[in-house]
Amino acid sequence: MAPKLNWDQLRVFLAATRAGSLRGASDQLGVNHATVNRAIQGMEQSLGTRVFDRSAGGLTLTQPGELLVPHAEEIERQTLNIERKISGLDTTPSGTLRVSVPPSFAQAFMGQILAGFTAEFPDINIEIISTNAISDINRHETDVSIRVAYEVEDDVVGRRLLQYSVAAFASQVYLDRHPELTVGDGTGAHFVGWGGNSDWVKETPFPNAKTRHVMPEIFMQAEAAANGLGMAWCPGLLLDPDPRLVRVPNAPAQPSRSIWVLLHGDLRKTARVRAFVDYICDYILARKAQFSR
Repeated sequence: MAPKLNWDQLRVFLAATRAGSLRGASDQLGVNHATVNRAIQGMEQSLGTRVFDRSAGGLTLTQPGELLVPHAEEIERQTLNIERKISGLDTTPSGTLRVSVPPSFAQAFMGQILAGFTAEFPDINIEIISTNAISDINRHETDVSIRVAYEVEDDVVGRRLLQYSVAAFASQVYLDRHPELTVGDGTGAHFVGWGGNSDWVKETPFPNAKTRHVMPEIFMQAEAAANGLGMAWCPGLLLDPDPRLVRVPNAPAQPSRSIWVLLHGDLRKTARVRAFVDYICDYILARKAQFSR
């Protein structure tokens, strides 16, 4: 008798393959561990073979499991393609829209954006995915992605809105402790670190400054700088409103990444997607001077 597989089992199988564990798959799918385990066991019973070897270190694909992966991924692509095409047929701006956005940008202005957007489109509910990771639009992890990047190479519909600027911020107390701080030097001073290497410091107005600690999120750096740990090299739009911080005198702002609004081509005529994209693009472009100062 031919195996009886269903998409739910294959979806769980792919999540477990990508996560490397049942727990990781349950986190990805938003279901409990037992549900994932039952789906995998049911699939293995249908196939009459194991697709994973289980160990304390997680899951490892068996040879049948490796054979199954490309077929499951093809079914996933076809299923998502159908979902996008059907979703793209709606003409009324209503329903739920998933939007991924970096946490710092979400904290800084998404509340104000959503307040105005909801007043105009009360039947659209926005689900914010706050992440610095790149959400995969083609795998339907998000409907719209607000991304900061130099370039975007995804096979998606994208619009580059503007290039924002970054500047050096510090507390006045920190600056008073470093009266020798001069543009072009920075010896004896510190930046709060972004993580990875510190090559970026050479491109700042203080190329001889060192990095201290690692805080890969803008408002964490703002807190550190406000408490005198060093300078923060961050978008001016986000740190200018903080009364505890000032721009380091005579240090010019520098252009950095661009803000992009991205979506899958199949969704560009969907009413709720079009409404949100138009609204957020207008909102950001109307404040272009604030982003670039």
